[in-house]
Amino acid sequence: MPIDSKIRSRASYVGGSSHQHQSQSYQQDLSVILVTGSYDHEIRFWEAWSGICSRTIPGVGQINRLCISPDKRFVAAAVHKKVHIYEIGSASTQPYITFDGHTDNVTSLAFQGEGHWLVTGSEDSSIRIWDMRSAHTQRNYDNASPVNDVNIHPNQGELISCDQSGSIKQWDLAENACVYELAPAGPVPIRSVNFASDGTCLVAGSNKGRVYVWKIRDERELGDRYVAVKKFDAHSKYLTKCLLSPDVKYLATCSADTTVKIWDVGENYEFKHSKTLTGHQRWVWDAAFSADSAYLVTASSDHVARLWEVASGETVRQYNGHHKAVVCCSLNDVSIPLPRGR
Repeated sequence: MPIDSKIRSRASYVGGSSHQHQSQSYQQDLSVILVTGSYDHEIRFWEAWSGICSRTIPGVGQINRLCISPDKRFVAAAVHKKVHIYEIGSASTQPYITFDGHTDNVTSLAFQGEGHWLVTGSEDSSIRIWDMRSAHTQRNYDNASPVNDVNIHPNQGELISCDQSGSIKQWDLAENACVYELAPAGPVPIRSVNFASDGTCLVAGSNKGRVYVWKIRDERELGDRYVAVKKFDAHSKYLTKCLLSPDVKYLATCSADTTVKIWDVGENYEFKHSKTLTGHQRWVWDAAFSADSAYLVTASSDHVARLWEVASGETVRQYNGHHKAVVCCSLNDVSIPLPRGR
């Protein structure tokens, strides 16, 4: 059931301790999975519609990024140099499997569309692909610079990465190589990169708060694959995240200036500023849209995660409980068809 069906009104925040709904008979509602990670070394699972923390995994370590698998079975956590895979439907605080191979911080995670493999990017300047059935690296690409973000193209056959050198690289999985490279801001580091869900455009954000937009040509069209169509200053301070909504109608940008900005994409990639989401007191590090693009979850150094209604720009829920900066979040409220026979 999508999150929109769970939130029928803007009822006040309902608080709860981290162990309020946690017991030996623990069962997670798998319709909407919302997780947050913090410098307090905890992963927390939340009931998105009530604001109650339903499960806590303590003592995880330095959490840099979280990603929920498409089938909602696992959550991947980038923990310093390793990636821990936890079973969402289990009460265990121990990883189901651990991917160990990077030699520096893992900064980015992305699941393949069917959840068969996971891609990771690291400050060790490598991009790795891991098979979910084993604990071994299937592919290892040398990016030549610390990786800040990695994203999978909707066709599942290409990766896009961005790094500290200011480079954006396209990796073709069939050719097993980097086949395209962009450097929109020269040596200025590119912090975040994101494909549109329909594969029509690419957005990237730099450390200086500028957003770059490219139209992606079909491979059968002549000319450059990526056509620069827009660049604009989204924030006056450090940009931490840029994210297109699933319906490609909105762009969300997060920043050190404590705000999240929503931009209307438009038919011709106008990217007009629509509203500024205010309420966080410190850096906003991460964001995740709901499946219907109506809601946005954000994670901040003020120890809080928030759920926003995009149309109104208002906070719908606030998730309190972490004791230090909340640096990452992941949301999966996509409806999954039941297996046949049920």
